Amino acid sequence: MFDKVLIANRGEIALRIQRACRELGIATVAVHSTADADAMHVRLADESVCIGPPPARDSYLNIPALVTACEITGADAVHPGYGFLSENARFAEILEEHKITFIGPTSEHIRIMGDKIEAKETAKRLGIPVVPGSNGAVTSETEAMKVAKDMGFPVLIKAAAGGGGRGMKVATSAADLGTALATARSEAKAAFNDDAVYIEKYLQKPRHIEIQVFGDGKGNAVHLGERDCSLQRRHQKVLEESPSPALNAAQRQKIGNTVADAMRKLKYRGAGTVEFLFEDGEFYFIEMNTRLQVEHPVTEMVTGADLVLEQIRVAAGLPLSFTQDDIELKGHAIECRICAENPRDFRPSPGQITYWHPPGGLGVRVDSGVYQGYRIPPYYDSLIGKLIIYGKTRNDCLMRLRRALSEFVIDGIETTIPLFQDLVRDPDIADGVYDIHWLEKHLGMK
Repeated sequence: MFDKVLIANRGEIALRIQRACRELGIATVAVHSTADADAMHVRLADESVCIGPPPARDSYLNIPALVTACEITGADAVHPGYGFLSENARFAEILEEHKITFIGPTSEHIRIMGDKIEAKETAKRLGIPVVPGSNGAVTSETEAMKVAKDMGFPVLIKAAAGGGGRGMKVATSAADLGTALATARSEAKAAFNDDAVYIEKYLQKPRHIEIQVFGDGKGNAVHLGERDCSLQRRHQKVLEESPSPALNAAQRQKIGNTVADAMRKLKYRGAGTVEFLFEDGEFYFIEMNTRLQVEHPVTEMVTGADLVLEQIRVAAGLPLSFTQDDIELKGHAIECRICAENPRDFRPSPGQITYWHPPGGLGVRVDSGVYQGYRIPPYYDSLIGKLIIYGKTRNDCLMRLRRALSEFVIDGIETTIPLFQDLVRDPDIADGVYDIHWLEKHLGMK
C-alpha cells in the first residue's frame, strides 16, 4: 500500500479522496492555488503545497509543479480526482517516468478513450453497441453532407477530443450543416486545440444512461449497475439517480454484462464509466470516462461499495475486493449538484458563505468542501456540494429529498437549491418520465 498520496484536485472531491486515504492509513498531501489557501481540503490534509496562482493552467493543470510537489513531500502516488488532469495521458506517463503511481487507468487506455473516434471504434470492436455515424473524422463539408444524407437528418457533429458539450452541434437539415460543421470545428479548436470532428445520428428523445465499471488491470472486471443522468442543461448533468426508472432488470443485466465483458477484454484498470444514449429499448455508446465521476456517490449508496477506496487498492496492485456476484443493487439513490449559481439563469455567484446549514438524518449524505465563512473563488467550477439521498424505494427517496432540500440553508450566495425544490415536485420527475431535453424545455416553460 502507498505511504503518501498527493491529491491533484480541490474542493469536495479532494476531501472525498482524503477520507478514503485516512481509512486506509495513508498520509495525504493537498495541493492548492493561492486562491484556495483556506480551503477545507488544505486544512485537513497532513501536508499542503502551494502550486501556483489562481488560474488553473498555472496551478491545478501545472504538471511540473505537481511533480515537484510529489518530490518535495515524498508522495509515492497521485489521485487526480475528476476534471483537471484526471484524463490526461501525458500526466500519467510523466508520473510513471518519475516512479510515482497514477491512481487511475493506464495512459494507453486514457489515450484510447480520450479520442472519441478511436473510443467508438474500440467499443465497436469490443462488442458494445454504438450510435450510427461516420467512419472516423470528417474533413470537408462535402464529406459531411454525404455522411449526413446517407443516415438521414438530423445529425450531431461532435469534437473528436470533446467533452462537456463543447464542440457539439446539431444540424437539422442540409441547409444547417455547413454552419454547424464550421462552428463545431471552431469550438473544438478553441477548447481542445484539435478541430477534428465526426458525425453521429441525432437521437430525438434519448435518456443518458451510464454504466459504472471497475477492473483490476489483469482481466478481471465488474459492473456496478447504472446511473440515469438525463436531467441536463447544455450537456452538463444536473441530477443523477440509480437505478434508472427507465430500465427493467433484463435490460440492466444485459448492458451491464456487455460492458463488463468488454472491460475484461481490454484489461482495464480502476474505475471507469461507459456512457450511452438509450432510446426505444436500445443502447448506443457515446463515450467512456476513464476516471471517477462526479455522480459516483449514487452508485456507492445502492451497492455499498467505496469506489475511491477501491481505486486506491487496485492502483496499489491489490485484487478487486468484490466479484460480480457480490454486487447487489439495493434501494434507490439521487444526487443533486448544488452549485453557486443563480437558480434561474445560472449566472455564477462567487462570494462568501455567511451561513451554512446542511441537512441530516437517515439516508442523507452531503459531499462538500465548503464551510460557514468560506469565500468561493470565481476561478473554478461552480459546484460547491452534492446532496445524495438514499431510500428503500424511488418514492421514499424523492420524499426524503424534498425534506432534505427544505433543511439545506446557504446564505451569502445564490445556489441551485430552489431549482431542485421545483424539480422534486414536478409530476414528470415523480413518474420518472424525462429525457435529456426535458430540463431545458422545463426551464424555458418556467
